[in-house]
Amino acid sequence: MSHPAPPIVAAGESIERASFIHIDAHAGPRLGYSDTEWPLVRRLIHTSGDFAFNGLTKIHPRAMAAGREALARACTLVVDVNMIRAGLTSRRLHPLGVKVYQFNDDAEVIRRAIEEQTTRTVQAIRLAWQRGLLEGGVVAIGNAPTALMETIRLVQEHGARPALVIGVPVGFIAAEESKNMLMTLETPPWITIQGTKGGSTLAVATLHTLMDMALEAKV
Repeated sequence: MSHPAPPIVAAGESIERASFIHIDAHAGPRLGYSDTEWPLVRRLIHTSGDFAFNGLTKIHPRAMAAGREALARACTLVVDVNMIRAGLTSRRLHPLGVKVYQFNDDAEVIRRAIEEQTTRTVQAIRLAWQRGLLEGGVVAIGNAPTALMETIRLVQEHGARPALVIGVPVGFIAAEESKNMLMTLETPPWITIQGTKGGSTLAVATLHTLMDMALEAKV
């Protein structure tokens, strides 16, 4: 027997639905996005309060399907910062069986970063690759351009094959350049945001969209 949702949850869902209706009414023409891609763009707008993501969001043609299918089969999820892991909801993660990995505080990562004079996020992505966590997994980067550049290097030089790369680092130093590099890849599929905008909250919003699709596919 089903039970009614607690009032606070129902109220929150009602507000979210109303927000999506408002966005659909005021976003203007969809700038080349398919019906499958628009829910992602809409959620990015909802998360940021910025209609510019209708246009700035760039999506590889196979990205939505690749992300949905990988998450539906309980792929690994490698992230660049704990803010992404903290933002993911258990009601999505647990039913999918997705495990989240982030190695910035690993002692080996810290040691290598000091010895090689790199960022921790570079070494963390490299460690994830060495442990086989990138293969068939989803990589989500919202903060560190160097982590995205290392992911791309591992793809190009070592044949790493994540199912999907979400590369939305924010900032003015190397962020835009790293995303431009990502958009040159034919494979793996990717999702990114053109320019300097981005951040961990948008990486979470992207993952939540794909997780919702994965959960629907499992029903």
